Amino acid sequence: MFADYAQYDALGLAELVRSRALSPAELLETALAGIDRLNPAVNAVNRRMDASARAQVAAGLPEGPLHGVPYLVKDLVASCAGEPLGAGTALLQTVKAERDSELVCRLRRAGMVIAGRTATPEFGLTPYTEPVVGGPVRNPWRRDLTSGGSSGGAAAAVACGMVPAASGGDGGGSIRIPASFCGLFGMKPSRGRTPAGPDAGVPWHGLAQEHALTRSVRDSAVLLDITQGMDAGAPYTAPDPGEGFLAAVGQPPGRLRIAYTSRPLLGGGQPHPDCLRALEDAVALLESLGHHLEEAAPDIDPVATLLAYFIVVAGETRADIEWAARMAGVRPAMRDFEPSTWVLGLIGKSYSALDFVNACRQFDKATRQSGEFFRNYDVLLTPTMAIPPHAIGALQPSRLEGHLMKVFGALGSGKVLRWVNIVEQMLPKVFDGMPYTPLFNITGQPAMSVPLYWNDGGLPIGVQCAGRFGEEALLFKLAAQLEEARPWAGRRPPSWLN
Repeated sequence: MFADYAQYDALGLAELVRSRALSPAELLETALAGIDRLNPAVNAVNRRMDASARAQVAAGLPEGPLHGVPYLVKDLVASCAGEPLGAGTALLQTVKAERDSELVCRLRRAGMVIAGRTATPEFGLTPYTEPVVGGPVRNPWRRDLTSGGSSGGAAAAVACGMVPAASGGDGGGSIRIPASFCGLFGMKPSRGRTPAGPDAGVPWHGLAQEHALTRSVRDSAVLLDITQGMDAGAPYTAPDPGEGFLAAVGQPPGRLRIAYTSRPLLGGGQPHPDCLRALEDAVALLESLGHHLEEAAPDIDPVATLLAYFIVVAGETRADIEWAARMAGVRPAMRDFEPSTWVLGLIGKSYSALDFVNACRQFDKATRQSGEFFRNYDVLLTPTMAIPPHAIGALQPSRLEGHLMKVFGALGSGKVLRWVNIVEQMLPKVFDGMPYTPLFNITGQPAMSVPLYWNDGGLPIGVQCAGRFGEEALLFKLAAQLEEARPWAGRRPPSWLN
């Protein structure tokens, strides 16, 4: 076992392998031992792949930039051949994937060793990771709190040192939210930057994008270099990054025009004082680095755009329910899904094609308005979340709400559910805490959560920086500058490998 394993990022571990100071087998066994030790406490890894990982190492690894580095893959969208793609739902726990997804193929070609899969809520629907299948993921900073979602398993695994990086996906903040809650760096790339195929089409109608959660900025950059680019049949791609993202890390970003706001971009939630302090601290830091800061925000209808987002996600949820049932060889039935998932799917089924098209047109309008705003600014700075890490269960439906969902869900009518407004009444509980992240899933712009602030209780509070479409390189330059000015790698949660 390598005692200093968790002190290194992925590129650091790859350099140790390259210099023959360590072997891929030694790194893998250290990672597996770390999972043995820490997973009972945080519940991040929902599927071990010890045997296939050892076989991968024994067969010889490609000499890629991350040769020999252990990695964990989120149990949603990206498939591993011979392993279930569970998606947090009971029906799929034994349905095995026939092939690796293109994303996993690219990771393997880079020399990475896939050691397991990480927990996600059912179909990645919630900003917390508390699936009925497998139970809640716990935050390494305080285990009675959530690690966020939907990439909560990935975030907890990286934050406590099981692996230096793990894959995530982001359809409304699902990389950035757990990054904020767990003190990590999390980049949501531009739409079309990374592949979702061949078995997935365009996840969530283009809202969702695959990437990673990391402890260092440079690891996120090299992982995006490895995985970026369209795959066969992809409907669109992001602009060519030129010299690459890792090459951008360490280059000066120049003096940037940065807008900042605490005003909710979608919905109506007001930020917690800790999140306001994190924003104020980041503004002061960026000004000290020579950037021009001014308070401004894009002029986007937050209510209409949130409703459009809800309509599309509800429709996608029903499609996921029917897909999961088809994969399992059964008819869709309420008993096979969590009540909130089933009810959301019924509502999605009740919307018309016209409702869906109008929602997409609202997306287009918001995207144009955001694009106009970013003609005057390089970056928009916000809190990542409007709330600090919260207690496990705090955002779950109440007992009464759960009972009502079961009663009305059994009726099988989404129109009745819309008439009684059950889900709509529950939406503020979830969306008031995340008013900043979903907009950039709608517009397709890159956005990152940067761990610059810890509150008086010792909990991480991230800030979000969004950039123009296709300009991840500029965000990486800025992130590296912030990482140098306010290093976070030395901060360790109580649940830590070493």
